[in-house]
Amino acid sequence: MFSGIVEEFATVVAVKREKENMHFFLTCSFVGELKIDQSVAHNGVCLTVVDIKDDVYVVTAMKETLEKSNLGLLRVGDKVNVERSMMMNGRLDGHIVQGHVDQTALCVDVKDRQGSYEFTFEYDKDVEMAKKGYLTVDKGSVTVNGVSLTVCNSTDHSFQVNIIPYTFEHTNFHQIQVGTKVNIEFDIIGKYIARIQSLS
Repeated sequence: MFSGIVEEFATVVAVKREKENMHFFLTCSFVGELKIDQSVAHNGVCLTVVDIKDDVYVVTAMKETLEKSNLGLLRVGDKVNVERSMMMNGRLDGHIVQGHVDQTALCVDVKDRQGSYEFTFEYDKDVEMAKKGYLTVDKGSVTVNGVSLTVCNSTDHSFQVNIIPYTFEHTNFHQIQVGTKVNIEFDIIGKYIARIQSLS
């Protein structure tokens, strides 16, 4: 479980494909604190550390993960938002994030609001999935590339988020531009409510 409060970004130093899987080799400041089998969110995707050597750690993404996320687009030198799993004795500064990316969305607009940045994202409209809680609501929570954010101007297939300068500089939001594909995870609480309502 995660909170959506990104610790920093890791740098991809190598990518290797093995059958339908992709192995990502990354480096960041806390590699020395990681352990094999530990969970780390990468652009919001929960992946298991499978190897650590010489300040580089390795995670593996399987076919389904690659199809539902933007990880398959990663190349050497790319920056990836990373967050270690939440400690249960700490504050929940973001919202409950599972690290199970639901789908990708496309950035369709970026505006500099002179003190913040406004990003607009669009995703595939799917009425059946929306009935199951896969949607956004105004003032609700959404995770974009692993960052916990508050939704503005929600529609049935788009939403906006506002990014403060600190978040813009310390996550890979500063690399997102029109046409960039991002990972989104809808709020798990909304999914549970929709499921319970479907059973009544």
